Amino acid sequence: MPNATLTSSITEAGTEGPGHSATRWNGLCKDRGPFVDWRFLASLIETGCVGSENGWIPHFVTAGPVSQPRCAAPAWQKNHSHGEFVFDWSWAHAARTAGVHWYPKLLVAVPFTPVTGPRLLGAHHHAEAARQVVTQLEAEVEARQWSSAAVNFCDTDDAGVLRQAGWLERGGWQYHWHNPGYRDFDDFLSALRHKPRKNIRAERRRVRADGWRFRWRDGNTLTAAELDLVDTCYQSTFALYGNLPSLNRAFFASCARRFGPDFLACIAERDQQPLAAAVFWRDRQRLYGRYWGSLVETRDVHFETCYYQGIDYCIRHGLHWFEPGAQGEHKIRRGFLPQPTRSFHYIRHAGLRAAIRRWLNEESAALDSWRRQLDRLDPYAR
Repeated sequence: MPNATLTSSITEAGTEGPGHSATRWNGLCKDRGPFVDWRFLASLIETGCVGSENGWIPHFVTAGPVSQPRCAAPAWQKNHSHGEFVFDWSWAHAARTAGVHWYPKLLVAVPFTPVTGPRLLGAHHHAEAARQVVTQLEAEVEARQWSSAAVNFCDTDDAGVLRQAGWLERGGWQYHWHNPGYRDFDDFLSALRHKPRKNIRAERRRVRADGWRFRWRDGNTLTAAELDLVDTCYQSTFALYGNLPSLNRAFFASCARRFGPDFLACIAERDQQPLAAAVFWRDRQRLYGRYWGSLVETRDVHFETCYYQGIDYCIRHGLHWFEPGAQGEHKIRRGFLPQPTRSFHYIRHAGLRAAIRRWLNEESAALDSWRRQLDRLDPYAR
């Protein structure tokens, strides 16, 4: 059953000492990335970015004693499909057409974060406990007569458990940059073919010629004014496309305070005026690009702030991977190559499950074909 004690106490600020549930939670996902970290999830809940008012209702599930859980899943009761990045709008439409309610549903995911990582926390050490969590997820769907359960952007340990349980598998592609040990940015450029190397240099040259300069700040050094800029830029991106923002300034401030050097902002300024910003997280191996916004219309500055500055940061700090976010085949010619993503789905209604299985088989074939086409865009000199 859902662990109400763990769900509620994850939001208690300032109680990170031994024996507290935050410590127990992070013990299951140590060195497994920043986004399943208690600090990230608690920041979302405490600042109202998730909760009953916006359709992300915490419904965490654990296996093992509360004092020492062996597996846990950051699960949510969802009343819509926003903020998931594994889009099931067509499934919801098909269900509605068939007279089946798609919402509520159960989702194991990190809200607003399309980053692969553990979702059955502890599965890499306790496979049997992970199987118990999966069984509990299925039981919740059946008991409450919800439409489905899904586990989005899971890692290989989770995938093995979920395949064994017979859940439907869905694939996707993202574009990540790998650092085999480049000495500097020019060393990276030397690994590319002539045309992409020339295009990147031209983009960077235009940015510099237009007077743009860049500086990095982390959670320990960000000023209140810079946090204001981060939030305003983030809000501006959503306003540009007519969408409602999911995050707020309090969330960014909470993450800056809790993550310190692992929360990063790259600030772009012209004529000593800060005008754009990109937000990143990092761990010991990876840099994660998450949010971007600008107060002025710009194109090349976006590529510089979100991609080239990130690549340069990874090289300078010895990080091996850079994940700049979801989607975007345009990233390939800038050095980011396709990497697979996975989600798994439990569908309660037998007829709907059969239809979605057929749909997934067709989508999988299309994705494989698309992947072969992407190979032709490889920018590296092999």
